[in-house]
Amino acid sequence: MMMKHLAVVFVLLLASSRAAVAQNADAAAVELGSKTAKGGFQNEDEIRDKFNNWKADADARAWLEAMKHSVADVTSVSATKPHGEKADVEVTVKSKAGESKTSERVERISIKLVSSPNGFNQIDKRWVKTYATLWTMPLDVVESLKLFVGETPPRESSRDKRRMYLDELDQKAQQAVVDFFTVNKDEIVSDLLAGDGLHAANWMMVIHRPNSVTRSVSEGAAGDKPKWVIRASADAIQFYGDGPVELTRSGNLKIGRITMQRKGGDNGRETAKMLQFKINPVQLFDAK
Repeated sequence: MMMKHLAVVFVLLLASSRAAVAQNADAAAVELGSKTAKGGFQNEDEIRDKFNNWKADADARAWLEAMKHSVADVTSVSATKPHGEKADVEVTVKSKAGESKTSERVERISIKLVSSPNGFNQIDKRWVKTYATLWTMPLDVVESLKLFVGETPPRESSRDKRRMYLDELDQKAQQAVVDFFTVNKDEIVSDLLAGDGLHAANWMMVIHRPNSVTRSVSEGAAGDKPKWVIRASADAIQFYGDGPVELTRSGNLKIGRITMQRKGGDNGRETAKMLQFKINPVQLFDAK
């Protein structure tokens, strides 16, 4: 009888231990800020709406937890979409903070929705003169970048008659560009990913939706469901800024994991001459 009782106790303890491990694993996944989505969404409007429906939306509750909010303490969530800012969605979260007290935080989220694990996503594009003012760019670097995008016609033969690639500039000009972006890399990467001012993003969310995903993720194989990751902007800035500033084999500029290139396209309109910065958002899933 005693042996049977001990066996029952052992089984109960083992089950309890496994349950605790599973709970810890779930908590770790939320803390990491990367999980499989429960519902479908195609754009920032739907993400805003999911936050506003947080009481009934499992994704929104998981996102709140990933941003260090205890859902059990949250009393209200209000999400809006600012216009023309780095933050695609702004979420005001009110939580209980002791007896008769409430705390309020505004989370500003930059959102990247992608379908390919190998694709690139534009994070910023402007005219060279705008970046020159923003980053106090030396005149020689400004002139090199205007040659690069084609605002200034090529001074000599080039692989593209409309503009010059950075590796076609003389060595002094190339080095000046590399040196400028190296010295100012921290500020530049921060501006590109998070922006500055009142609506600067303090979180970056990436949602990877495989090509086979329809509007309802309940359809199809589990492996086809969208996955999301949320990282603090400071962590995303450190991750994408990690690495040297160097010219690529195609004559563009690499700033850590960020690529700078001429915008192009636009059916040859003047806006094709804007400067563009791109990243692969899916890489954020691998950020430590």
